[in-house]
Amino acid sequence: MADDKKLTKRSEDFSAWYNEAVLRSELADYSPVRGCMVIRPRGYGIWERMQQQLDTMFKDTGHQNAYFPLFIPESFLHKEAEHVEGFAPQLAVVTHGGGKKLEEPLVVRPTSETIIYAMFAKWVQSHRDLPLLINQWANVVRWEMRTRLFLRTLEFLWQEGHTAHTTHDEAEEEARRMLGVYRDFMEGWMAMPVITGLKTDSEKFAGALRTYACEGMMQDNKAVQAGTSHNLGQSFAKAFDLKFQTESGSVEYAWNTSWGVTTRLIGAMVMTHGDDNGLRVPPLLAPIEIVIVPIWRSEEDKGRVKAAAHLIKESLLGWERRVPGRLRVHVDDREGMKPGAKYYEWELRGIPVRLEIGPRDLDQNQAVLVRRDTGEKKPVSLGSVGEDAAELLHQIQESMLIDARERREQNSIRGGITYDRFREVMNGDGAFVYAGWCGDAKCENDIKEETKATIRVLPDEEFRSAEPPTTCLKCGRPSTAEALWAKAY
Repeated sequence: MADDKKLTKRSEDFSAWYNEAVLRSELADYSPVRGCMVIRPRGYGIWERMQQQLDTMFKDTGHQNAYFPLFIPESFLHKEAEHVEGFAPQLAVVTHGGGKKLEEPLVVRPTSETIIYAMFAKWVQSHRDLPLLINQWANVVRWEMRTRLFLRTLEFLWQEGHTAHTTHDEAEEEARRMLGVYRDFMEGWMAMPVITGLKTDSEKFAGALRTYACEGMMQDNKAVQAGTSHNLGQSFAKAFDLKFQTESGSVEYAWNTSWGVTTRLIGAMVMTHGDDNGLRVPPLLAPIEIVIVPIWRSEEDKGRVKAAAHLIKESLLGWERRVPGRLRVHVDDREGMKPGAKYYEWELRGIPVRLEIGPRDLDQNQAVLVRRDTGEKKPVSLGSVGEDAAELLHQIQESMLIDARERREQNSIRGGITYDRFREVMNGDGAFVYAGWCGDAKCENDIKEETKATIRVLPDEEFRSAEPPTTCLKCGRPSTAEALWAKAY
């Protein structure tokens, strides 16, 4: 970094800014194990908030939590050819245990389709046992060559949903429903707008019939695949003999789905909202929503200002607001530290609201609320501080989503772009580019090799251009679909 205080500016080096922001805000740190990370309490607090809300949303749609082993027999992965081929380069394999060579190597969980559907096959006999709707919160290991805190590490935390159904249409409905749950969470809680749609065959999950994804734009105009939902068809059911007896008495294979999000969401949140002063955490995900900073100069003032700060905290904790749960409030009454240094520290950590109170404020029966997202200051009466703070947090949550959506649209290109211009854009500042695609995997691959841009999704109808493209971006042949192109993490 340029000095001990300021972060690298996003405009100078976005990647350096991101790493510094994550480390300096104490979200995570590098592990002694190369490629792994330690999630620190401030980062894990955000993950806990994400978990709590997503878990509620999963249970509201009928899913139950379970847990399956970390170790998977290597033979299980070989039962589904496309699946093992897709994951083979990323596998960590255990060959010895207890000082002895294992009879069969065990794969450290890269994903759990194989072991879960092996168990489903034991539990399902009749159509009455379906649908089977299971989720697990777990860790997984994928041996990545190039890692980055939160975005791509050897081990990461996630949830993975796995379901079994009687028909293709039920499985398709489930895959789309869970994609919608993810979108609602990302936009409603993360304040991160996403584009949803279908992945191409080259980008879909190994072994899936169809993969859907949520794609968010980061401030460097690159995409992050924030969540995926897969209609797995019957391939895993056939591999693990997952059958059921129908109402008519015949025996058929089940239809499966899987879907997941990871701690990558924390990285996406940082890159969507952060500024040159550090993080900006959406209030709904902030472990601390309001930090109270009492200000004093004399010993006489110190006692009454600190006492007032703690009384304000108690009043805020008891405030009823729109979102269930108490306001999450912290008093920073550390001594031997100037208020400006405290402001800098809490801004770096992205706390949504700072409440300042000094002796003059007390004399006027007021405090000052400061928004982290805009820096705006607002004096408020101590008699209405709970109402004012809760309303301000609601406004911040809404404003962060609006700002992120406007930035995405300002950096999106629709219609009439030539391939030469497309290459200039991808070699420059980047963008979300909506353009025609002929459906040929060769055109898709050629563009990827020449520009490093990929088809993020074939967008759902609400995101498509008003005038659909008629020709392929690369070859000029008639287009079969509109594609969203971007560079991605």
